[in-house]
Amino acid sequence: MKLSTKGRYAVMAMVDLALYANERPVSLAEIADRQEISLSYLEQLFAKLRREKLVMSIRGPGGGYRMAKDAKDTDIAEIFKAVEEPIRATACNPMSPHGCRSDKSRCVTHDLWQGLSNHIYRYLHGVSIADVIERRIDPGADMFMTFDPNDGVAAQ
Repeated sequence: MKLSTKGRYAVMAMVDLALYANERPVSLAEIADRQEISLSYLEQLFAKLRREKLVMSIRGPGGGYRMAKDAKDTDIAEIFKAVEEPIRATACNPMSPHGCRSDKSRCVTHDLWQGLSNHIYRYLHGVSIADVIERRIDPGADMFMTFDPNDGVAAQ
């Protein structure tokens, strides 16, 4: 499963906003420059974030954006939802009773992928922007980098 840039960039921009919007509103151009994200792409994302009341815009000279809620009260899953980034590992449409196979059935591994999607959602729902800023995220062991194909194989 790979998350698209929409969700990742929205989270990066919101963390940037939380870091820099304490004294004054922050312009999207500043965020775009610091995070190396296209300004036009940020404008699209922030329209959605504003519509979902995660950010508020301040007009006029010195205007820009501020967080609508405190960083500790804004979880990462909310950001994904606001920019319409689905958090799912299945190919099936969650609103449909049918599966993704040509005969409309669900594949044999459907529950595995649905469980993974649910786990990811719970994880992102339990992490706030403040957790990211204050580095309270434990990435755990990098299982993919430490994988040994001989693990569990009996010596001959």
